[in-house]
Amino acid sequence: MEEKTNYYVLKEKAVPDVLLRVVEAKRLLESGRAASVQEAAGRVDISRSSFYKYKEDIFPFHENAKGRTITMVIQLDDEPGLLSSILRTVADSHANILTIHQSIPVGGVASLTLSIEILPDAEDANLMMERIEQQEGVHYLKILARE
Repeated sequence: MEEKTNYYVLKEKAVPDVLLRVVEAKRLLESGRAASVQEAAGRVDISRSSFYKYKEDIFPFHENAKGRTITMVIQLDDEPGLLSSILRTVADSHANILTIHQSIPVGGVASLTLSIEILPDAEDANLMMERIEQQEGVHYLKILARE
């Protein structure tokens, strides 16, 4: 029987240190700043076995995001211009908005679901989402799906 694979999107602060070190070792190898797995693993202070164990299981979110669809939910205050500001952030990032759904505000707070396409010339999706999260009136942003 084939094992089912589940995927999760985590914020960096929730990822164990060893996995972040594997990502850094992969960067060293890809950039040519390390000539071997042994050297890369040593420079980030992990064992080669840890590198090989996790190297196919972790990658930066932006690495495969271009040309993909991301669906996110954003909880935000019901304030004039806030939705427009969020949409402007997406547009300024050169991402394409596919769908928008905003719930009727309850207690002055609404939920916004956005599906966006990360185009080949778009900036880093992480940076775009970080800029949305930092806007005053945004309570949180969660990724629902990535295709």
